[in-house]
Amino acid sequence: NADRITGVWYNGEKTSKIEISQAKDGSFVGKIIWLSVPNDAKGKAKTDALNPEKELQSRPLINLQVLSGLSYKGKGKYVGGKIYDPKSGKTYSAKAEMPNNNTIALRGFIGIALAGRTDTWVRTTK
Repeated sequence: NADRITGVWYNGEKTSKIEISQAKDGSFVGKIIWLSVPNDAKGKAKTDALNPEKELQSRPLINLQVLSGLSYKGKGKYVGGKIYDPKSGKTYSAKAEMPNNNTIALRGFIGIALAGRTDTWVRTTK
């Protein structure tokens, strides 16, 4: 069941919901569809302000693709992806494991997976 990863997921902090879908190339991608705090202090929609590319800093966080290129490897494991962290403006390699249908252990790392961090995402609804 490669596509069981599709759906809407809370990030570990429950500050955003990410919708994961299958791309045309068969890989899995995810975009932010909800934020617990969608606006900045001035009441404006939050943007990708920490992106290292100046021209991307004004794009809204809602509908921002943060997960790309995850491929199903079998036995609930996904590899070869990238995860973007708008809180740091950094992109990491990503892999994921689904111990059950309602949980994703998503690991972001640079270089080797041992030197990374795992965030547990929980299935939710739109």
